[in-house]
Amino acid sequence: MTKVKICGFTDPKNARDAAIAGVDAIGLVFYNKSPRNVEIHRAQQIIDELPPFVNRVGLFVNANPSFIDEVLCEVPLDTLQFHGDEGLLDCTQYQMPFIKSLRVKPETHVEEVAEQFSSASAILLDSYNPSSYGGTGEAFDWSLACVDISLPIILAGGLNQVNVSAAISQVKPYAVDASSSVESAPGVKDIDKIIAFIRNTNS
Repeated sequence: MTKVKICGFTDPKNARDAAIAGVDAIGLVFYNKSPRNVEIHRAQQIIDELPPFVNRVGLFVNANPSFIDEVLCEVPLDTLQFHGDEGLLDCTQYQMPFIKSLRVKPETHVEEVAEQFSSASAILLDSYNPSSYGGTGEAFDWSLACVDISLPIILAGGLNQVNVSAAISQVKPYAVDASSSVESAPGVKDIDKIIAFIRNTNS
């Protein structure tokens, strides 16, 4: 079974409904340049609404360590997701499970990055956009994600209920990650789209 992560929740009930629908991991964006950014108090409210057995992921982009420490003191996260240009020490200093995101383009050496971040829980492969760190709704050439690495692969970037089955057939990732494609507005998830996404993930 391919796991499903949905990222960028901003509303507690919306996140709970998604979890009840079968989402395995809920992503919270702590990045003030994102339309899906959540403040610490709001993140607490979202997590308080979640049922058990749902992984709570905090996404950061080139964040100051003091800010991450502040979030961790207030918000009970299970996993950190580093979605910027962080190095290995930036990711490991919190002694928590972490996902390292990589924006993929043709010249990207996924195997080298995976080896460098071998202590990660997984590597997330996303579309490259020079002006954005994810959430663009743009897909990339999935053949670039067909790599032989030891880390679990989370496939992201433009996945939706129509193309997710084909993407999984080609890449065979551990998990898939969606955000803008399952929304009615930035940060507001459409539960019907999420249900269809989950159904087609493991159809």
